[in-house]
Amino acid sequence: MHRLRIGLTAPTGSATRGGPLPTHHAPSARLPRAARREQLLTTAQEAFVESGYHATSMDEIAERAGVSKPVLYQHFDGKLELYLGLLETQSDLLINRLEAALASSDDNAERIAATVRAYFQFADAPDGAHRLLFETDLSSEPAVRDLLERPFRQCADAVAELIAQDTGMPFGSAQLLGVSLVGMAQACAQRWVSEGRQTPLEEAITLVSTVAWRGLGRFPLARAESGSD
Repeated sequence: MHRLRIGLTAPTGSATRGGPLPTHHAPSARLPRAARREQLLTTAQEAFVESGYHATSMDEIAERAGVSKPVLYQHFDGKLELYLGLLETQSDLLINRLEAALASSDDNAERIAATVRAYFQFADAPDGAHRLLFETDLSSEPAVRDLLERPFRQCADAVAELIAQDTGMPFGSAQLLGVSLVGMAQACAQRWVSEGRQTPLEEAITLVSTVAWRGLGRFPLARAESGSD
């Protein structure tokens, strides 16, 4: 399925699933096409974050945006195209954060902490957009599933490559460790948000990073040791 890559500036404010509906936008004045598209994306993200894919209709998005339904369809062929564009934006955002985290240091303990931090900060964004990736109700759709798995898969593989280089471990074994780190970081960040952020952000990051490093740090390095007596 062809996917159109769509940029999005994150909306301000917080939307929580099951909370009160935000005030509908007043009927909009004419906007340049790019500005209108951006407005529709922002409005659609608010609706999908709050209600999920199935409970959100194109009529609702149009009403919230203060435009007619034909105007909405001038920009997007349908609800799935719009949803996929938003998912791709969030997927790319998370991948960029994870790549930056892994490249931020040559120290493995710091890399792990940076990776955990990337997940927690992504989940902590006030727009709640992490729910598009972590809590979608459309995971049975192949194109959606691919976008959901892409950040997880790419980060796990990148971690696995570093582990294999440092320890000499076969890549298949290192990949299991990469999956364990990424899975723990994502699951803990998601749970931390859903439980109301009861632990302060920095403390939560430290707790999860410490557990991860005490496990991964026990595997002996196979590099930079040959010159020692």
